[in-house]
Amino acid sequence: MALSPRQLLARRAERNRTRLKKLSNGRPRLSVFRSDKNIYAQVIDDASGVTIVSASSLESGKKQGSDQAAATEVGKLVAQRAIEKGVSDVVFDRGGYIYHGRVKALAEAAREAGLNF
Repeated sequence: MALSPRQLLARRAERNRTRLKKLSNGRPRLSVFRSDKNIYAQVIDDASGVTIVSASSLESGKKQGSDQAAATEVGKLVAQRAIEKGVSDVVFDRGGYIYHGRVKALAEAAREAGLNF
């Protein structure tokens, strides 16, 4: 039976997440979710199953967060919050999305703000 594109994306994301857990060596995971209108980022401790910090483009005063500038702001914000909580080393989980556009802008902003991955 053929899988739908959504099922293929979910399967790819699960495969990537499993691989990241093996390679993380106890580091938290910076997870990215991208919708049509907004972008969200979370730093998750998989050992205890707890979200340490989160940020989204909904928090800014802009009407919509579907551009690279909003993704850059979310990257800076999540990195700042993570460093305040004492987390500086993370594993980047792009969630099956291609490392391009908004996902890349978020990752580069988080690196510039002080997260190591």
